[in-house]
Amino acid sequence: MIDLKHMKRGPIMFALIVGMFVAALNETLMGNALPELMKSFGVSATTAQWLATAYLLVVGVLVPVTAVLQQWFTTRQMFLSAMSLFFVGTVISAVSPEFGVLLIGRIIQAIGTGVLLPLTMNIIMTIFPPEKRGGAMGMLGLVVMFAPAIGPTISGLIVDGLSWRWLFYLVIPFALFAIIVGFAVLKNVSDVTKPRVDFLSIGLSTIGFGGIVFGFSKAGELGWSVPLVIWTITAGGIALALFVWRQLLLKEPVMDLRAFRYPTFALVAVLLFVLLMTFFSSAIMLPMFMQGVLLMTAFQSGLILLPGGIVNGLMAPISGKLFDKFGPRVLVIPGLVVAAASLWLFTRFDETTTTGFLVAVHIALMVGIALVMMPAQTAGLNQLPRHLHPHGTAILNTLQQVSGAIGTALYISIMSSGQKQYLSGASDPQSPVEIAKGLAAGINNAFWIGVILAFVAFLLGLLLRKGKPPELQDQNMYAE
Repeated sequence: MIDLKHMKRGPIMFALIVGMFVAALNETLMGNALPELMKSFGVSATTAQWLATAYLLVVGVLVPVTAVLQQWFTTRQMFLSAMSLFFVGTVISAVSPEFGVLLIGRIIQAIGTGVLLPLTMNIIMTIFPPEKRGGAMGMLGLVVMFAPAIGPTISGLIVDGLSWRWLFYLVIPFALFAIIVGFAVLKNVSDVTKPRVDFLSIGLSTIGFGGIVFGFSKAGELGWSVPLVIWTITAGGIALALFVWRQLLLKEPVMDLRAFRYPTFALVAVLLFVLLMTFFSSAIMLPMFMQGVLLMTAFQSGLILLPGGIVNGLMAPISGKLFDKFGPRVLVIPGLVVAAASLWLFTRFDETTTTGFLVAVHIALMVGIALVMMPAQTAGLNQLPRHLHPHGTAILNTLQQVSGAIGTALYISIMSSGQKQYLSGASDPQSPVEIAKGLAAGINNAFWIGVILAFVAFLLGLLLRKGKPPELQDQNMYAE
């Protein structure tokens, strides 16, 4: 057992925040650069999209096995390895002479990110006592939400004024700084037990989660009737079912699904899965609306989304502190109401929507998300005994990847169907004005699904309670 009595948590949090800032910023830097990369390497949009699809796929495949990795390697080994891989991937991407090399660099970056996400949450759950975890998770939320929010804006500035390579040159010093800080201050806070590794489970996990994430990602791009989509989702679903069945039989599972025996954790997992389908999808829909209906540039759309992202980041530590004081219900229920109301207002958007109204509604959505995300995750993880924390964080992070893929595919399908239906009744379906109106109609239809999902999440939120964390009986282990 690691002695946490005299551990200085501040330097460890600083190292984690620097690392997460680098990884989170990188996730949204590429969006505005895809057209430029297509020109630079002479590739199609479908090929260029692999820079985003492969990244999501690798993270989705790797996160489920991080629970067992954290039991085989120390905290320092995991963090430094993750950041080193991320650094190497960034350097390769920056100097890549052809598209294939750039894709390899992005995949290496994704490996580092896939390890870092659940590792960071698990370290926080380990080093902080239950009554302080909300504030700590809130600080993490500040970084996780703020960095992606400024990513599109920074990307737009760089692509407009410099080479796309500066998207990676910019990240290199931050990644190197994170490695130096981690090497200097990070302590080992995990118990290395080296359980037996079931490679069959890892294989099933890779095929299962990878197939589902890939299949749904391609469904949004190609449609649901394409054989590639049908077979990958089917194979993923079968492998995932076998993975779950095997985990329930194993004495030392790769992902311990016994975490779902704890009602609050199970409730939070379902609530976040439902809500995040809408959250990730709105991040795709809004730029499409602004650029396709309001005819804004990528940089302009990034600027409009920036205030909401900043407010969301600033709200994260506040909601964390309030969670420590009042528990989850006081935050989660109002947050879900605000999120649902914002999504309803999204269904009213059309070609006459003003910039001010769009910014205000997006800010409201981000406030609602901030009141739900970290408090709900902390409430769920708080109910797990310490030995299940690596598995709980792996489960929640895996569900985020899967919900993002499913939600995006669902929204894009509904949007496309709605646009086609509108244009089928238009007098001039080739008119740019009618195409824009059709896109707005399709996006409105998609956001109605978001309203329904938010209402389902609200009903789940009503069941949320603040239980007593198991570690309270070992409270002396956190004593200063």
